[in-house]
Amino acid sequence: MSEWLPPLMLATSLAPAIATFFLSQDNHGWRNRLNLGGALLKVGLVVFMLVEVAGGTLHETRFDLVPGVSLLLRVDALSLLFLTLSAFLWLLTTVYAIAYFDRKPDLSRFFGFFSLCVFATTGIALSGSLLTFFFFYELLTLSTWPLVVHKQNAASMRAGLSYLLYSLPASVALLLAILWLESWTGPVEFAGPTDFASMDAATQRWLFVLFAAGLGVKAAIVPLHGWLPAAMAAPAPVSALLHAVAVVKAGAFGFVRLIHDVFGIERVTELGLGLALAVLASVTILYGSIQALRQSGIKRRLAYSTVSQVSYIILGTALASPLGLIGGLAHLVHQGLMKITLFFCAGIYDERAGIHEIADLNGVGARMPWTSVCFSLGALGMIGLPPMAGFVTKIYLGLGAMESGTPWVLAVLAGSTLLNAAYFLPLLYRIWFAEPSDGDRPGERPLGIVVPAVISGLGAIAAGLLAGADFSPLGWATLIVERHYLP
Repeated sequence: MSEWLPPLMLATSLAPAIATFFLSQDNHGWRNRLNLGGALLKVGLVVFMLVEVAGGTLHETRFDLVPGVSLLLRVDALSLLFLTLSAFLWLLTTVYAIAYFDRKPDLSRFFGFFSLCVFATTGIALSGSLLTFFFFYELLTLSTWPLVVHKQNAASMRAGLSYLLYSLPASVALLLAILWLESWTGPVEFAGPTDFASMDAATQRWLFVLFAAGLGVKAAIVPLHGWLPAAMAAPAPVSALLHAVAVVKAGAFGFVRLIHDVFGIERVTELGLGLALAVLASVTILYGSIQALRQSGIKRRLAYSTVSQVSYIILGTALASPLGLIGGLAHLVHQGLMKITLFFCAGIYDERAGIHEIADLNGVGARMPWTSVCFSLGALGMIGLPPMAGFVTKIYLGLGAMESGTPWVLAVLAGSTLLNAAYFLPLLYRIWFAEPSDGDRPGERPLGIVVPAVISGLGAIAAGLLAGADFSPLGWATLIVERHYLP
């Protein structure tokens, strides 16, 4: 066991963040080197730890703050699933953001908070206790707000206010839940379900509801989702970060920890909470899809798609089924790859062609082929067309529903798939078959905004085609469930 790897993993994001804040606005070279260097080092460390953890090695670091209070960092198979996603997509988003912003103002501030956001996300992934999780979870809120309001126009400031109005009460709920639980049990570490023997069932249910309220905002569960579509006022790299890398994934990851490492799925099922959460996730899946269908803006349609898609993770986690959990955990990565591809492409359409409304997509496929192919891959994956990653997710969630005795989930998945097709296929028709509007042919340059979309799009295909491999997201999710959550 090594104690230096978890802090080093955190340092790959924190050091570039601190250094970037002190760079002048015009120092583009060093700012780019710092952020790209940190991202590359993080990916290298993740690859090393994947090999280590696959072989059964544990890496853990404990920082004692005061007697009885400590921060615990632990690298296990579950933390590495989230960490691998955030590290890989941070690298792609950094390349994309450098090309997207070019010489725009306030970039030292942007990239400083950008790296600080990834530092917080890394800490959430590595958290080995509830207290550690809360510390990094709240740091994520504070570090993403400046990114949401980066443009500093009226729409951005309204989006930032909405984000805080949702997030701060949720923070209070989460803190109260942790204090309430630990006043009964003492410090809670993610090393197996907590002992609730001294707590009555009603108290456990209220405690779970409080936790769910604290996590539900970032996970964008209905009715706590309203901040997410509003946050589309942020630049495209921020949207990619919110939807695929950091914020909504942190909420979904928190539900995995809550259900399987704090309460335990058996207790959640006994208390009737698993079924209730599965119903709420299903409502969110269908509601998000219906709302996406009603949007005329590309980014807002994608935002409501995220509201729907992230709840697949929560649905799989809530089912008392190993196959359902495998599907939910795999979707943590699958959704990230597909959604970041879509937001990369939406940003390219906006930045290079001034296209931000669905009606303006007519014929853009011939004018911007690389971007449009990648957008199509992401959209078809979200619908669940084989062999894309989204198809694998839905198959495992369906199998999990049958395994857990909740066949009604199949109707939710079928309805969601039809709605996915209803709000994505018209975009693809406009892109490839509608008559193009008059105007100059927009360029797909610089390559730094196109290559990340191509890589993530190919990743979404590979995650589906290679789903049977041990190193695929599905293979790693299977390892997690077999190693940590099966008797």
